[in-house]
Amino acid sequence: MKIIAVEDAVGMTLWQDMTQIIPKEKKGPCFRKGHVITKEDVAILLNMGKAHIYVGEKQVGMIHEEEAAQYLFQMCNSEHLVPSEIKEGKIEAIAEKQGVLTVDQKRLEIVNATGKTMIATKPNFYSLEKGEVAAGMRIIPLVMEENKLKDLKQHIGKRPLLQLHPFTFKKIGIITTGSEVYYKRIKDGFEPVLRKKITPFPAEIIATKIVDDQLEMIEQAIKEMKNKGCDIILCTGGMSVDADDRTPTAIQNTSEQFICYGTPVLPGSMFALSYLDNGATVMGLPGAVMFSARTVFDLILPRVMADIKLSFTDIASLGCGGLL
Repeated sequence: MKIIAVEDAVGMTLWQDMTQIIPKEKKGPCFRKGHVITKEDVAILLNMGKAHIYVGEKQVGMIHEEEAAQYLFQMCNSEHLVPSEIKEGKIEAIAEKQGVLTVDQKRLEIVNATGKTMIATKPNFYSLEKGEVAAGMRIIPLVMEENKLKDLKQHIGKRPLLQLHPFTFKKIGIITTGSEVYYKRIKDGFEPVLRKKITPFPAEIIATKIVDDQLEMIEQAIKEMKNKGCDIILCTGGMSVDADDRTPTAIQNTSEQFICYGTPVLPGSMFALSYLDNGATVMGLPGAVMFSARTVFDLILPRVMADIKLSFTDIASLGCGGLL
């Protein structure tokens, strides 16, 4: 490649997209790679601050930014992610479905540590809408040694850096615990909140039940929800450390795999999670879920909807960023 003044470039072919920035109006390619420069283009390029352009021919062993972007996309490419059009040397990974994005952060750091390649993603366990951008990637220079990209791809391995886990339809049961609600001293305020939080997901509430603060009643209600075919059972109330709070014990007693009671997340630290012997997920929801816009429930529910099973280590990792 060589650099020449735009006034001398009429009739030559652009090697890259030329970005035009108009404050508060536009940022994007004004001229695309492959465009043949005309006399009329010279003034536009000068107004864009482009006094010089690159010209030249492809060299053996070197790869252009657009081809390099495709290399990087292949490192991320997995089911339910599709590539965007390449613009200004950048390509994006787009979600084909609604779901949860997982990112192999350690291997991603290897890509971003070269100084010449970059991949920027949405956060790990981010809930993506259909058509939303999961990641953007490009090389930093205009051209790069192809062998270095091949070596990087081999070092990264065949497993994609990104995975999109689509939400799957779930049948949900809600158990409201509390003598004050059971004896109709007050009206249940939890169920309307949960219905609103569940609305964005492919789910249906198929059963609800109100029980007293009695261990046997709560355990029996969980078993009933299981027998009705609920994939998710939400237990509200009785999640603190007061004398009448027996919901965590009931969840533990009925579970095949009890994951946690307590999380490093605020609001919502008094949260419980377990799995029944048929694979159904049981969550004990503290009162914060009813009053706060965002709690631990909003972190866990998308993963459950995407069939991502959580361990205690996963729960412990929520502390970083857990102050919601």
